[in-house]
Amino acid sequence: MNDRYARRGVSSGKEEVHAAISGLDLGQFPKAFCKILPDVAGGDPDWYNIMHADTAGTKTSLAYLYWKETGDVRVWRGIAQDALVMNLDDMACVGCTTDILVSSVIARNKHLIPGEVIQTLIRWLPEFAASLEPWGIRIHSAGGETADVGDIVRTIDVGYSTFGRLHKSRLLVNDIRPGQIVIGFASYGQTRYEDQYNSGIGSNGLTSARHDLLSSDYRFAYPESYAPETDPAVVYTGTYRLTDKIELDKGSFRIGELLLSPTRTYLPLIHALLGELRSGIHGLIHCTGGGQTKVAKFIAQGRVVKDNLLPVPPVFELIRNQSGTSEEEMFRVFNMGQRLECFADPAAAGEIVAMAQDLGIEAQITGRVVAADQPGVEIQTAAGTWYYPA
Repeated sequence: MNDRYARRGVSSGKEEVHAAISGLDLGQFPKAFCKILPDVAGGDPDWYNIMHADTAGTKTSLAYLYWKETGDVRVWRGIAQDALVMNLDDMACVGCTTDILVSSVIARNKHLIPGEVIQTLIRWLPEFAASLEPWGIRIHSAGGETADVGDIVRTIDVGYSTFGRLHKSRLLVNDIRPGQIVIGFASYGQTRYEDQYNSGIGSNGLTSARHDLLSSDYRFAYPESYAPETDPAVVYTGTYRLTDKIELDKGSFRIGELLLSPTRTYLPLIHALLGELRSGIHGLIHCTGGGQTKVAKFIAQGRVVKDNLLPVPPVFELIRNQSGTSEEEMFRVFNMGQRLECFADPAAAGEIVAMAQDLGIEAQITGRVVAADQPGVEIQTAAGTWYYPA
């Protein structure tokens, strides 16, 4: 799979990015999930500043295909959510869950992306912000930039930058050690604050998902949806069309609907957990780039053993079957149905799981932290056991 990723012009491990940032200042708390800065904005020693930036990645190309095939402009609302949640949930993992400033950057090829798409993306934010207010979460729009850069961008790129101030009493710095348990929270299903079923796909590994699942018909119909430098042998090598339907327990869904399920935000859950159970929680990991191995970067001591993971939802089985990717690599690239995990005292597990389930989020103890000479992640499933060093 790593070879296919490279031939498609992307990297599942972001090795070059990590090399570029090696040696840079990691902030005041290197094990924190996000970089923590002094309160430059307010000058108060009891507060910290957090700023984050992210995009929806190549999921925008998938949305472009679906929009062209169906004419459904609403698909772009999900792309806006993908880009924003990748910021918000990272920040939430250090305790910043409310009063967050948001600014967007949208770069489009105006020849292909009309005004109705831009309008859909921009007008989505106030609706999303309003939907989170009942859960005690306040998001504030600071405007943004929309640029017509068709000489650079083939279709469209959607990103956000976010900023928040965090009081030291709410700060969470990962302190993952032996004796703690791991609680996994499902990325699939339907929560109390969502209006439809979510496949759990998130926003990582979509280059693989798009090319491994979709038919070569798209290579010829929409050449603007991929880089012309890409080896044709790895472009749209699957058998599905976006409008093909499959039957799941939750109903009948188009392939496109599963692949484009908006990235779920866990903000209501994290906001509640840190408000009521902060003392029993020692780490939160947003399992994005790196999938189920993400936590390896944040372990203080010991080995994380995941031997009771949540069920893998159908969308990932589709990808694995079409691509022939090993299960070992799937856990490294995709969240596999568990995009947030909490490291906690065993005594707090029952309350944490109950709070998640009250919101409609499936949750369970999925593993534990054990003593080990070398930190890393061990994943055990019926298909085998794999070890990923830190």
